[in-house]
Formats: sequence, C-alpha cells, structure tokens
Amino acid sequence: MVFLIKFIDRHVGNLVCNILSLFSRRNAEIKKIEYKKILAVQLWGIGETVLVLPALEALRKNFPNAEINILATARNKDVFFGNKSIDKVCLIKPNPFSVLNFIFKNIKKYDLVVDMEEYLNISAIISFFAGKRVVGYSHGSRARLYNDKVRYNDKQHAVQTFLDLIRALGIAHDASKLHKLNFSKNDKTFIDKFLKNNKIQSNDFVICVAPGAAESAKARMWPYERYAELCDEIIERHNAKIIFTGIPEEGYLIKSIQAKMENKGKTINTAGHINLNQLFYLMIKCKLFVGNDSGAMHIAAAQGIKTLGLFGPNLPARFGPYGKGNIGLYKGYNCEFSPCINVHKGEVPDCLYPKNSNDYQKCMKNISVDDVLKEVEKMV
Repeated sequence: MVFLIKFIDRHVGNLVCNILSLFSRRNAEIKKIEYKKILAVQLWGIGETVLVLPALEALRKNFPNAEINILATARNKDVFFGNKSIDKVCLIKPNPFSVLNFIFKNIKKYDLVVDMEEYLNISAIISFFAGKRVVGYSHGSRARLYNDKVRYNDKQHAVQTFLDLIRALGIAHDASKLHKLNFSKNDKTFIDKFLKNNKIQSNDFVICVAPGAAESAKARMWPYERYAELCDEIIERHNAKIIFTGIPEEGYLIKSIQAKMENKGKTINTAGHINLNQLFYLMIKCKLFVGNDSGAMHIAAAQGIKTLGLFGPNLPARFGPYGKGNIGLYKGYNCEFSPCINVHKGEVPDCLYPKNSNDYQKCMKNISVDDVLKEVEKMV
C-alpha cells in the first residue's frame, strides 16, 4: 500500500502540480495580513512528525492568537496528542476521496499554510487550495504551487530544516532539544501495570531496544543476530532488563532475537501489546534506548532518555537522535551508495545491492557489536 501511494503521488501528483502551476499566484505579491487561521501539513512518518514539533512551537509563540491546525493521518496523529501548540488535528485518509473532501471544505480558508512534507505532491496540492499564502520547499514541480520557497538543506538536521520553513516568515527560532510527547492517565496506568506484571521495578536498569524499521526501508535494520548478541552482553555487564518494542508485524523479528539469546528471560516483547501513546510513557521508564534509524528512536530522544541510533542508508547529520548526549552511530563509508535514503528527493529504497549478495546491507553490517557496546558504555 505504501509503495502504491508513493507511485501515484509521484506520477499523477506531479502532473497535477504542473497543471495547477498554470493558475498559481506564485509571482503575485502577497499582502501582509494577520494570520488568524494557520494550517501545517505533516501527513506520514512518525519520526519526522516528532521532528516538526519545534517548528509548530515557533508558530504558536509568534502567532499566539491564531487558530493553528495540523493536517495529519491516522498513522501519525497520536504524536500531536495534548500538544499545546495545536488547536485541532484535521485527519485525512490516504485516498483521493478523503483528500478531495478536505480540499472542497477548506478552499482558501487558511491565511497561511506551511507544507512540512519534504517530497509529497499531494501535500502541495492540498496546500495550494487551502491557503492564501503557502510556504514549502523549493525542489520539484510542487514548488511551483508555493508563494514562499525554502531550500531544503540536507547538510543539517531535519529539525533545523523544518524550522527553516518558519524562518522564511521572518521568525527567528531555534531548538536544542525535542518536545516531550504526551500520553493519557489511562496510558500511564496501563504501562505501570504492565511493568509490574513483568516484575520490572523502578530501580531496575531498563533498556528499550527497537530492532525494526518502517516498511519503506527495511535495509535500515541492523542484523537481528547482532541485536541478540548485544542484548546478552548488556544484560551480563549491567544486570539489565531489555524491553523490545515494535509494531505488531515486528513481533516475529523480536521472537527471532529472543530465540538467539541466552538471557531471553530478562527480556520483554511489547510488539503489538502497547499503542503509540503508551510507548511514549514507557520510554520515560527506560534508562537507555538502542535501535535503528526509526520513529521509535526519535520518540526516545523526545522523551529525554539517552538514545543511540544505528545508521547506514541514512545520515545521522540529517536524522540522528536530536539532543545533547545522544549518538547516531554511522559506519556507512564502506558503501558507494550511502546515503541512499534521501527523503527530500523521494529516494527511500531498499538496499541498492542485490539481496542475495554479500554486499546487501553492507553499511549496516559494517557496524559491529563491539562498536555499539563502546557507545553504550559511554552512555550508561
């Protein structure tokens, strides 16, 4: 489904953007008005959604009296739960009927729209119809639909790149850390009971490990056998307890890791057993996070726990765990294609080496267990 959506967006969306650009007011002078209604668009990745929160805070601080809405999908909406920078989360489904319904109901209803998607054409199309003034990135045919175009700087962290969209409005704002993610009292109660039932106490050294990755780029995953070896060693050294986390479909992966472990009795598999907001609270109960370049990694960094992310197809300079003391471990210099993931170009491939070759995932395989252990010892 994800690949089909991207295919349609790239080919059909590109054509629509080119047609709409003929009617765009991009060259017209936009009068300065009071922004009473603002819409930010962030439709997809959970990790990227976590990284846009500082930009949303900048909007709120500079337009305290405006109604600020966010356009999202069911996939990432929970990231905005309880966020005081937002008045309302507007939801669409990833299908043409839902998109058209939103467009028809919101034509030019927003004084300002900030398109925070790095590549999607559909977000630009929605923004074009919904906003009187539209801000977005300057690459691709989608850029023709914006009034203000911002260069996507792929040499800096995505937090700063999202903030660049806000800076284009004349707003000076920076962020040294991410914003904590919210959860309900019921989420807290559920996790507290879950931990108690699994005999985890407040003084235990608990490490969260996320061995999976989003379906669009599984090549980001460090070999599961190495996770097994790593977790066994950490348990031996620090008498730690490991909480594995992941989406329901990753339960099999975690079971495969546990099957390889000698100390699997000190591990818990939460995949499919907790929801996203419950994960937000669970992270706070952990002392350290270790995992691939994924949404879970950004959640951990946002919740203020020490975070170690493993990188190969992507660069930690762009998407590493944001915040002081966090580490993005990258050893992809042995791969001629790294970074092969360039989100702003729509490039999120599987490994470019053949799956049956020794070079498949060579950038991730270049990270040894000892490499990760050395970083862990610095952080504990």
